[in-house]
Amino acid sequence: MRALFPGSFDPVTQGHQDVLRRAALLFDEVVVCVMFNANKTGRFPVAERLDRLRAAAADLGNVTVDSHTGGLLVDYCGQVGIDVVIRGVRGVSDLDYEMPMARMNHELAGVETFFIPADPALAHVSSTLVTTVGRQHRAPNGDSAGRLPTPEGGDTGP
Repeated sequence: MRALFPGSFDPVTQGHQDVLRRAALLFDEVVVCVMFNANKTGRFPVAERLDRLRAAAADLGNVTVDSHTGGLLVDYCGQVGIDVVIRGVRGVSDLDYEMPMARMNHELAGVETFFIPADPALAHVSSTLVTTVGRQHRAPNGDSAGRLPTPEGGDTGP
């Protein structure tokens, strides 16, 4: 079974990488896809986000990286033949945000949503917070609190 892990990934964090690794254990193939979100202002170009995702997934043989910056998520799912969407949730507020979209995706195209709860050690991490901390040069040792993955599995700043 193929699954889609969509997001803005701006930037990709260890939390994203954790959800991706766990999803890769559950599905035959996972497509991690940079999507356009009209409610967010992009900080990194899509090409850079794709490169960071490829690095984060380098050791996951059943993961591919793609982008879809025009149209709905269900349009992409239909184009590539995917019926399951993976969403990581850090807490109740994420679930409150995700549930209406999950219901609409199912209503529009029969796409199911599979929620993966965040690792408690990473549940406070968001792309927005990582970027804000990095811009303010407040991260310990300048590494954005160790929340950005590198190809070697270590951490790096934004």
